[in-house]
Amino acid sequence: QVQLVESGGGLVQAGGSLRLSCAATISIFSMNRMGWYRQAPGKQRELVAAISSTGSANYADSVRGRFTISKDNAKNTAYLHMDSLKPEDTAVYYCNADLTYYSGSILRRAYDSWGQGTQVTVSS
Repeated sequence: QVQLVESGGGLVQAGGSLRLSCAATISIFSMNRMGWYRQAPGKQRELVAAISSTGSANYADSVRGRFTISKDNAKNTAYLHMDSLKPEDTAVYYCNADLTYYSGSILRRAYDSWGQGTQVTVSS
């Protein structure tokens, strides 16, 4: 079973920066797709950024130019670097992954795994 552990959330003033991390707790063969989503109170969960196995990234219009998604295959970890944070970025941020992992000597694929979420609060 794939478990994703997020960290790096917190309280920051507007204009500040944070870096979120998402680490898989099992041995990964490949990170096929990693994504960051967020959900603000009273709103639907939305895609913030995603990165493919080849490193191609896409971003929501609201964060493009301010956020950067990356991954470190050797560390089984994805990151979301957030600059120029705004109060409207306040939300719970969730990591989502499509992974191929080792189960003993067998390769298995988990298409849709989620982390527990990490709170990001941006004060004005």
